[in-house]
Amino acid sequence: MSEEIQPPAPQLRKTSLDKDLSKLSSMETASRALSMQLLAPGLAIVFLACAGLLAAAYSGENPNSALIVAAAIIGGYMALNIGANDVANNVGPAVGSKAMSLMAALVIAAIFESAGAIIAGGDVVSTISKGIVDPKQVADANTFVWAMMAALMSCAMWVNLATWLGAPVSTTHAVVGGVMGAGIAAAGFGVVNWGVMGAIAASWIISPVLGGGIAALFLWFIKSNIIYQEDKIAAARKWVPMLVSIMLAAFTCYLVMKGLKKVWKPDVASVAMLGIAVFGASILVLRPIIRAQSQGMENRNQSLRKLFHIPLIFSAMLLSFAHGANDVANAVGPLAAIFHTIQSGSVDAKVGIPLWVMMIGAFGISLGLFLYGPKLIKMVGEQITKMNPMRAFCVALSAAITVLIASGFGLPVSSTHIAVGGVFGVGFLREYYTTHSKRRRTYLARKAGNAGFTKVQAEERSEDEIVYRKLVRRSHFMTIIAAWIITVPATAVLAGVLYFLLKQMG
Repeated sequence: MSEEIQPPAPQLRKTSLDKDLSKLSSMETASRALSMQLLAPGLAIVFLACAGLLAAAYSGENPNSALIVAAAIIGGYMALNIGANDVANNVGPAVGSKAMSLMAALVIAAIFESAGAIIAGGDVVSTISKGIVDPKQVADANTFVWAMMAALMSCAMWVNLATWLGAPVSTTHAVVGGVMGAGIAAAGFGVVNWGVMGAIAASWIISPVLGGGIAALFLWFIKSNIIYQEDKIAAARKWVPMLVSIMLAAFTCYLVMKGLKKVWKPDVASVAMLGIAVFGASILVLRPIIRAQSQGMENRNQSLRKLFHIPLIFSAMLLSFAHGANDVANAVGPLAAIFHTIQSGSVDAKVGIPLWVMMIGAFGISLGLFLYGPKLIKMVGEQITKMNPMRAFCVALSAAITVLIASGFGLPVSSTHIAVGGVFGVGFLREYYTTHSKRRRTYLARKAGNAGFTKVQAEERSEDEIVYRKLVRRSHFMTIIAAWIITVPATAVLAGVLYFLLKQMG
């Protein structure tokens, strides 16, 4: 009997060629990932080099042109960090609510931030931000230059650290702390206007509390009058035109008072009349538009969210424009002060901002937003609390109204604190509704009954929501609050140390 031939055993090991190809593929993937990680720092370095070259071109034959170039590079570094951190507040809620994509938000923010800075940015700013330091008490021009250089460096380094930690902070407060610390190091504690500093410290509490309260109030109104109504579409046709008109009127006043102050400076009565006119005209225009847009919509929350998409996109545009017009000048103020002092040899309370300095600020912010902004945009829009278009709308509306109220009372507030405070406000209101609202429990019981659930099952589902739904993440909340509290003292101490180091090197 012939012996049966057995088939060859399957080969379990890879051949040497397969192993080599697999290794090459892994190396290619790793090298591609590494090259993408190096792209952002590479582009940032190219931008800083261009900022230095631009400063060299405008400094001319000045013997201290090296200082101007160094200040321009530090100012460009500051602008990159503002784009990475501060701009996220304007577009984060809209991205988190899925009203626009991340790429669309980056493009919109970059365009309108730059337009606001260049078209409507302040042409004259205080050399000592917010008037917290008396320039007359600074010994000489050289001391002043080193103090402003230290302030600029400390602000940029602190905002960079906050971005790395995922904490949105106020760059205006960082500038205030840096200028205060450098001023104390250069001329002593008497140089600081402590009354102004007290008002700024009060704004740490006023900004987020007022922003959060107004955002929560509008969300409560939307929940009570639209979301928890039997006929949601009919309620939306009644109230959405009014809400959007309030937003348009508030943004009109906001832009006139804060964003277009270089172009037009009307009195308070004129601004109020303009806001009322915009509100009335908007209602007349929006009512038929909302009615047509809501035709055929299902009677559910998902349908309501579509009505807020376009208002959110416009709010992101307007917030970005106003931020560029109002805050970029403050950020590049120390750079303008350094350039003016070196060129003139004197210390002045107010200086003009040259166009090339404003361009460094505007384009630096746009580039920083593209390269490093997505991290903070996701933090503000997604990770603090879950966003939808209605909640994001309340945050945007709160930002405009809070700034108007604060400006009316002469309070220095932070747009960052207001926006993030609004996000906290809608998040904590959601927690309250989830755990305490009788109206919500009645609504959920009715909804569950329509779906075939018993009352007990409906209550169990509600309890599950309390446990599993992402409301306000306490870890992010504590990190952000801690960063807010220590921004001014941290930048002040850092600026003082840097001043002494720069003075010794100089």
